[in-house]
Amino acid sequence: MDGIEVRDEDGVAVVRLNHGPVNALDLELLTALPVALASVADARAVVLTGAGRCFSAGVDLKRIVDGGPPYVAEFLPALSTAVLAVFDHARPTVAAVNGHALAGGCVLAAACDVRLMSAGTIGLTELAAGVPFPTVPLEVVRHVVRPDNLMLTARTIGPADAVALGLADEVVEPAELIGRAVERARELAATRPEVYALSKQQLHRPTRERIEARRPLDDPGVREMWSSPATHEVLRHFLASLTSRR
Repeated sequence: MDGIEVRDEDGVAVVRLNHGPVNALDLELLTALPVALASVADARAVVLTGAGRCFSAGVDLKRIVDGGPPYVAEFLPALSTAVLAVFDHARPTVAAVNGHALAGGCVLAAACDVRLMSAGTIGLTELAAGVPFPTVPLEVVRHVVRPDNLMLTARTIGPADAVALGLADEVVEPAELIGRAVERARELAATRPEVYALSKQQLHRPTRERIEARRPLDDPGVREMWSSPATHEVLRHFLASLTSRR
């Protein structure tokens, strides 16, 4: 699958984002992720991680600018679909955050049932880039932690602070991350699959109800803002500032 590797760890599927140097979220990766998760629907549990030293640095903003409104029209629904594919996956899901998990990368981690973190920073940096949150990513993060402070300040935090905030569940040494994530996944999978799936649906129901209620109201305005020439100009300056810091 494009940008995704899947391997079996004795019944636990390890799904690894392997898409460029920082696993940036573009249309191709977001389209491939639900397919990868569907392909491991019968696995006892899923561990989601990233290749290299980054879990995911978030949305590929250059593709947003280069593709313009037609790309945005495809990208935003694909982002929501991918996040919900993780959030709604019936079996246990564990995020093994091996490095920076920023913006959409933070959201994918939040969509998992458990989050282990070994390195990097995590945070919701969309507002720093000049774009608002679509409904699905916002509500999925709200399911885990109050996003107000992280979202409005666009600050990023390290593993220990992420645990204190409730955005991560455990700090793990890098060399032990995948092994510990698989272990946690197996612990969760000890519950009967149908019981786990139903319990997860019950816990997620308030979030799903907010999503269904808010998407028709909020997402058209979000799409318009992501598509606007003014936003793309802001994104160009933001990308240029990132390049100048390197």
